[in-house]
Amino acid sequence: MIERPRGTRDFLPDDMERRRHYEGLLRGTAKTFGFREVATPIFEEAELFIARSGPNVLKELYAFKDKGDREIALRPEMTAAVIRMFVNEMSNDPKPLKLFYFGQCFRYERPQSGRYREFFQFGAELIGNPNASSDAEVIAMAASMIKALGLREYRIRIGHIGVLRQMIADAGVPKERAAEVLQKLDKKLYDEARPLMKEMGVEDDVMEKIFELTETVGDVSVLENVPGEAGDYLRQLVELLNVMGVRDIEIDLGVVRGLDYYTGMVFEIEAPSLGAEKQICGGGSYTLSQIFGGSEVFSTGYAIGFDRVLLAIEKEGQTFECKGVDAYVLPVTEDMRVKCSEIAAMLRAAGIPTDLDLMGRKMQKAMKYAAGIGARYAIIVGAKEMESESVTVKDMVSGEQQIVPVVDLVSKISC
Repeated sequence: MIERPRGTRDFLPDDMERRRHYEGLLRGTAKTFGFREVATPIFEEAELFIARSGPNVLKELYAFKDKGDREIALRPEMTAAVIRMFVNEMSNDPKPLKLFYFGQCFRYERPQSGRYREFFQFGAELIGNPNASSDAEVIAMAASMIKALGLREYRIRIGHIGVLRQMIADAGVPKERAAEVLQKLDKKLYDEARPLMKEMGVEDDVMEKIFELTETVGDVSVLENVPGEAGDYLRQLVELLNVMGVRDIEIDLGVVRGLDYYTGMVFEIEAPSLGAEKQICGGGSYTLSQIFGGSEVFSTGYAIGFDRVLLAIEKEGQTFECKGVDAYVLPVTEDMRVKCSEIAAMLRAAGIPTDLDLMGRKMQKAMKYAAGIGARYAIIVGAKEMESESVTVKDMVSGEQQIVPVVDLVSKISC
């Protein structure tokens, strides 16, 4: 027996119904904010992702040479591909561009709870408008999406990478090595950051002040301690979010997101139900288009880990009820089978989800099957009822039965 590859999953019908439901909530929310959906290829030139994240990303890439000897990689995330698309095809379009996307990504890493080698990402990018209003718009949409999904417990943490970037630059960390340090600080790996920074000549007392900054966490009152333009910007952002209804936020100057292209505001959303690996959404403001051959354009965006947010909903004890078909059509006798197909076709043409007996089951087994697939009504087609162009309609919840003319069947089931 051939097994599926490690770190991937099969999604059965109930799984897909649940996933499509939650996808629909995300798409619907994005549209209410004026965002439009885009899609990019599942594979791209490997250089696209190396240019975005650096050579270290190679160890996680599913990369290969195609038959034209080109270095190709399955996408490990989708921001780079969307910005590449913008540079190639949309750079002259009116700004701002408000784009969202959904699809699977691939990373070769150790599978664990909520983390897979093939995973799904929902994200959004707002391109071309460099001010706090754009950041507020994006954070408000992310918060609205998490709320629409029904997650009860979550936390929004907002920071500004400019504060920490300036501090480590002043401490003597070379610009080309800043990402190494930021990645350690992002994960609070101080024991690993300390020898790295010492090697770069950072004094111990300065190092401790940097570590202390990454632990600056609290409500909006901590902004009083954030100096300069970054502090002013965050205060303006918080004010905008407040009027947009996003008030329960935390200021956290330790939100780093350790990637070179982030330039200002950064944020994360966490779900406490997931334990230590609790991040379900992350993003911030950045410039990336110049790396791919375009002019420098301000962008802000985020990605939601779709698999992780569904796991968080499940961990909170929430359940999803799959919706069965509205009608299951079955014959009393074999000579009514053609009539069953005709009635099923009529119901389907009216947009009513309908199944019909294909196995020639006896009545008792057919009714058991109808209950098993969650049918609302069983439509029983018998010769006697058909003499008056009628059928028996059984409510599968109440068990009540009534004779209904075929011409009234659509209105009966639709109500």
